[in-house]
Amino acid sequence: MSFTFNKEETVSLLKQLVEIPSPSGYTKEIMDFMENILLDLQVAFKRTNKGALIATIKGENDVQHRLLTAHTDTLGAMVKEVKTSGRLKLAMVGGFNWNAVEGEYCTIHTAEGEKIRGTILMHQTTVHVYKNASGLARDEQNIEVRVDEKVTNAEGTRRLGIEVGDFVSFDPRFEETDTGFIKSRHLDDKASTTLLLQLIKSIKENNIVLPNTTHFYISNNEEIGYGGNSNIPEQVEEYIAVDMGAIGDGQTSDEYTVSICAKDSSGPYHYELTRQLVELAKKENIDYKLDIYPFYGSDASAAIRAGYDVKHALFGPGIEASHAYERTHIDSLEQTAKLLYAYVNSKMV
Repeated sequence: MSFTFNKEETVSLLKQLVEIPSPSGYTKEIMDFMENILLDLQVAFKRTNKGALIATIKGENDVQHRLLTAHTDTLGAMVKEVKTSGRLKLAMVGGFNWNAVEGEYCTIHTAEGEKIRGTILMHQTTVHVYKNASGLARDEQNIEVRVDEKVTNAEGTRRLGIEVGDFVSFDPRFEETDTGFIKSRHLDDKASTTLLLQLIKSIKENNIVLPNTTHFYISNNEEIGYGGNSNIPEQVEEYIAVDMGAIGDGQTSDEYTVSICAKDSSGPYHYELTRQLVELAKKENIDYKLDIYPFYGSDASAAIRAGYDVKHALFGPGIEASHAYERTHIDSLEQTAKLLYAYVNSKMV
């Protein structure tokens, strides 16, 4: 059957996913959400000890397997220190610049399950007091959380249940524009996770028989470097990371096409598998860009480093302003979905 892209359903699911807080290390809620979706779709899956999900759809060839992965964990922070003022010093979870979250609303998740609101600010924010505030470093020494409770000292903050090691999530601020743009934090990698779920749903609802048994690995530790590098079935020969395309000066990727990565900071991706993706895009009239991401690693490259004997490749929607307030376009999601569909229905080379 021919491919169909359900824009409204895709955007709706993406909004649900980005609004579930899931910084790396604090992903139980979103993984439970993902598990319920797979249960509803009646897809066989298992949960790893690290909390990831591996769903499997059996294909005509049950000897040579494929695996596609996307990740649900996001950037975030943890409470490093409860300051004498009652405000919080943070430690990063994942790689981002502090200026990317300055001024952002956030939620502190206490060990007792309370959710306490706050704002991430420079300590020296007030221009009427701090003359040189604009020139100060945006770093862990100057950035803090202003807690939205009546507290003026560390003891008051601790009475709220806030303590060192509590997770802090950033507000996504999801918005879909009339011009087709989707703006939100955490599009990396919940956009690709959404597309994998939509692909699984299409396969199940349309009774599609895949040429090869295919695993869908939903990882939950990618932002800290080791999300999808364990529990890979030994029959897997091709491993595809479905993750964001990096946009910026010198890049070919954009917000309207699917980005196919030839190389990232870990080295080149498997040449023949990457060329297969390019040829599929050409054959199916899928708008794509071939690119190199200079400061980037994926779950596929993590699997290679872990010693897995697989062909690895990477593609996904182009995401503007990665690890900040991100943006993509519905066109990029559609082109990525088309390539996903074409790939899982193609013969293994």
